[in-house]
Amino acid sequence: MIVVHWTAMDAFQSSFNAFYKETLGDGRKDIASASALNVSVHYLVDRDGTIYSLMPDNWMARHVIGLNNIAIGIENVGGKDHNENLTIAQVDANVRLIRYLSRKYPKIRYLIGHYEYLNFKDTPLWEEKDPSYSTIKSDPGKKFMGQLRENIKDLRNTP
Repeated sequence: MIVVHWTAMDAFQSSFNAFYKETLGDGRKDIASASALNVSVHYLVDRDGTIYSLMPDNWMARHVIGLNNIAIGIENVGGKDHNENLTIAQVDANVRLIRYLSRKYPKIRYLIGHYEYLNFKDTPLWEEKDPSYSTIKSDPGKKFMGQLRENIKDLRNTP
């Protein structure tokens, strides 16, 4: 599974810095009760479309409740105040990255926006020890996910 996010910050450096620390900052009270461990993600895509690899694909990252054990995460710089302001350059970069990951890992079956993660709660893919641990997400926006899906509809393994 590939899960696409936005950072809820409109600048690259602050987005990168948010992932750099080992523990959560004060701004993440919504998930701090589960662990002080910071969130992490495999890829960060800047507003100009530059893709940064933050950790190996085959390491588990903390970016999506219940699905971390099977998901590769892509964060996109933007989305401050839930503003659907991700760029065309980010769409293009995500499409390239999703195509690359789909070739590298042919068993990938799902591409979802973070806002869709609860759709998997009652499936065999879900692995979360605390049944009450969840959050409501809006990232990366339905418009962005629609653009991604339109551009990868030829990939049979990522509905």
